[in-house]
Amino acid sequence: MKTKTPQAQPAPDPMTPALPLNQILAGDCIDAMNALPAASVDLVFADPPYNLQLKSELHRPDNSRVDAVDDAWDRFASFDSYDAFTEAWLKAARRVLKPHGAIWVIGSYHNIFRVGAALQNAGYWILNDVVWRKSNPMPNFRGKRLTNAHETLIWASREEASKYTFNYEALKQLNEGVQMRSDWVLPICTGHERLKDEAGEKAHPTQKPESLLHRVILGTTNPGDVVLDPFFGTGTTGAVAKMLGRDFIGIEREEAYRAAAEKRLAKVRKYDREALTVTGSKRAEPRVAFGVLVERGLLRPGEMLLNPRGQMAKVRADGTLIADQVKGSIHQVGAALEGAPSCNGWTYWSFKRDGKTVPIDILRQQIRAEMT
Repeated sequence: MKTKTPQAQPAPDPMTPALPLNQILAGDCIDAMNALPAASVDLVFADPPYNLQLKSELHRPDNSRVDAVDDAWDRFASFDSYDAFTEAWLKAARRVLKPHGAIWVIGSYHNIFRVGAALQNAGYWILNDVVWRKSNPMPNFRGKRLTNAHETLIWASREEASKYTFNYEALKQLNEGVQMRSDWVLPICTGHERLKDEAGEKAHPTQKPESLLHRVILGTTNPGDVVLDPFFGTGTTGAVAKMLGRDFIGIEREEAYRAAAEKRLAKVRKYDREALTVTGSKRAEPRVAFGVLVERGLLRPGEMLLNPRGQMAKVRADGTLIADQVKGSIHQVGAALEGAPSCNGWTYWSFKRDGKTVPIDILRQQIRAEMT
């Protein structure tokens, strides 16, 4: 048997900067992203400033001060200045995304609608919006509005034609075998997960829970992918990416946050290879025509198939079935017998072997095993 001669790989362009994998870059996120190679990352997760526009301090009924977001990085002179900032970082992020890459942006009612419009204006294609419903939200102390119990995430591909990653079956299994919905009930970051500074205060006011990033990264990336977080904060994205076998790039301008993130990441360990394997999408498996089973002799022309109600259909030489004068594919005949608009013939039909009823999908899996 001939062996293929390995093809020589082109030498890397010395003018292309190396990708700083698993590092935290200091400085402005727009400048840092513009310095990265174009089309180099698979996913961007962005938790940008919310522009809360707080006018005064918040206090609890006992007059204690609420540790709200009042940092300088969340202050903008006007909506116009916030919009300009949003447009600039989204443009920089889109440049570094691979053609089939995607982005997640999280925000509150203060900014997410402005970000959503900017995403569309920049050429991204919105796939879903997800409501993160907080199971333990902070109460509304002033009693003048509804308790703000959720945040919104927008998931968008780089462009409409992008073949983005979506691990549908993995998320379904994560949700106890039920299709994952767009409303996620998860707690806010508290307890041992909440990072504290030397004074015992929150290291970051908007630290996100690892459970949220676990769902995002597991569902929309694969092991070995590169995840970029331009607003890295205390490193939740990097921590979860590292555990799940993805590479990350963080960008953070605040020295205190970088220090907290570095300390946190040093303690994180990657899951073993077997643990990183998730349930694959059935759509990604090799396509097998029913006729292949007939060609291979796994089912013979004239053999009878049975449906769940005991009705029978005869296998024909060209891989079609006939039952009660209905002719067609395993799907068409199944749908006709059920009076339904469609039918998955692979799970509908069975055959007899040694007195036992066996689903025909067993034979399809046998063929697929030979193809991999």
